[in-house]
Amino acid sequence: MSWLEKHAHAKRRFSLGGTAAPVEPEINLIPFIDVLLVVLIFLMISTTFTRYQELAITLPTANGSESQAEVKQIHIAVSRDGRFAINGKVTDRSQLSGALMQLSGQADSKKESANNLQVNIDADARAPHQAVMSALEAARDANLSNIVFSSQTKK
Repeated sequence: MSWLEKHAHAKRRFSLGGTAAPVEPEINLIPFIDVLLVVLIFLMISTTFTRYQELAITLPTANGSESQAEVKQIHIAVSRDGRFAINGKVTDRSQLSGALMQLSGQADSKKESANNLQVNIDADARAPHQAVMSALEAARDANLSNIVFSSQTKK
């Protein structure tokens, strides 16, 4: 038989400090108020900044219909390794400007203005930025200003 079994009254007082009085939980309000004031200041500052970041814009409306003039498209494909193809024909970076000038010259000889030529750049998502810039420079050198970038919709 153990000592605790012999002395049942000592079982209730098995602590070093004698009988323990129940401790009343106490809420310290000073840190709570400090935290609330910091949150309030943060909200006040952040709401004043958002007011200056917004612009009031009223977008115009238009009754659009498809253009009657047919637009001839020149497709420049840029692969992920930086190679180019104009209308499906693989070309070198150094020959890009010349090929675009030749196509814009053919349009001028067929009495199509250069404004009706649309350059459609189909660049791979992982294509180098320099390759896309080279395609833009070649279009600028050929005096083509109607440039469109192709993209795909997210599914």
